[in-house]
Amino acid sequence: MDHSFNRRKFIRTTAAAGFGFGIAGTAAGMGLGAKGYANPMNWGHNILTKGRVGMIGLDTSHCVAFAELLNDAKAGPSLASFPIVAAYPKGSRDIESSASRIPAITEEIKKFGVEIVNSIEELLPKVDVVMLETNDGRLHLEQALPVLKAGKRLFIDKPIASSLADAMAIFEAAKKYNTPVFSSSSLRFNPGLQDIAKGIIAGKVQGADVYSPCKLEKTHPDLFWYGIHGVETLYTVMGTGCKKVVRVHTAGTDIVVGTWENDRIGTYRGLRGEVYDYGGTIFGDKSIVPIPPYSDYKELLIQVIEFFRTGNVPVSQEETLEICAFMEAADESKKRGGQEVSLDEIFKKAKAR
Repeated sequence: MDHSFNRRKFIRTTAAAGFGFGIAGTAAGMGLGAKGYANPMNWGHNILTKGRVGMIGLDTSHCVAFAELLNDAKAGPSLASFPIVAAYPKGSRDIESSASRIPAITEEIKKFGVEIVNSIEELLPKVDVVMLETNDGRLHLEQALPVLKAGKRLFIDKPIASSLADAMAIFEAAKKYNTPVFSSSSLRFNPGLQDIAKGIIAGKVQGADVYSPCKLEKTHPDLFWYGIHGVETLYTVMGTGCKKVVRVHTAGTDIVVGTWENDRIGTYRGLRGEVYDYGGTIFGDKSIVPIPPYSDYKELLIQVIEFFRTGNVPVSQEETLEICAFMEAADESKKRGGQEVSLDEIFKKAKAR
């Protein structure tokens, strides 16, 4: 049996349901993207010219950085009219590096005029859209459900969840409540990286070697905690279609090799030494180029605010789920001593859960 076909069929089915075939009535009415998946830019929601942003989880530096940009009276047109007005601070309950930061970040974000509330239920009536910033991916499904049920467009900071199964459940809830959601690392929207992904700089991408810091957290699959930045960079240029993964693990380094359709190879190097950075090399059919230096959070926020305005997601469900499957396959390969693991196997297990 062609299991890769079954996996693609499963993702196509959930994507079609989640991204609005029921709204438009026909595939032709929606438009189809690559490989016949529903075009994620066509949710069919109303345009918001302005909105009150709510934030869940104040245990990451992203919260203050985002408030500095969105609550600036001089924010440019791409960020204007979507200030953060209220926040529920409770993030991770037992990850000390995150939980210990909540009091200080809470006090810092108050300086931007943000109201602190005692629950998600108290937050929702005060806001129009939501940013889920809790650093602990294990809480994301639990915290996302009331937001989606309330019909509030939702951005989930990386990782979308701490497992592929939870990520699937979040997208199923988005489908059920007809409420768009997306998740992304800020590295994805580096303008130079986007130009590479579009084929502008190196031509069609044939392969990529990407590296990033890869801190580990015992409560999460290894790459979900911090390695996701590099994995998402890899997927930004390679796209979907990875078939199998092999991982080599040492105390200071991880090497994950993915084989894509058409025998393209993408590798991720996770760094835990004293010297680390973000970067890599792209192998195109026209040239070989380095990944440009990372810029800042503004490019991500531009995409988030455009999503809040339109309801159109800049990262597809298909790609987000495959990123999760890639990272879980890497963990499984580590458990098996570096044996090859297919993404089809990972999808099958997650669907069963």
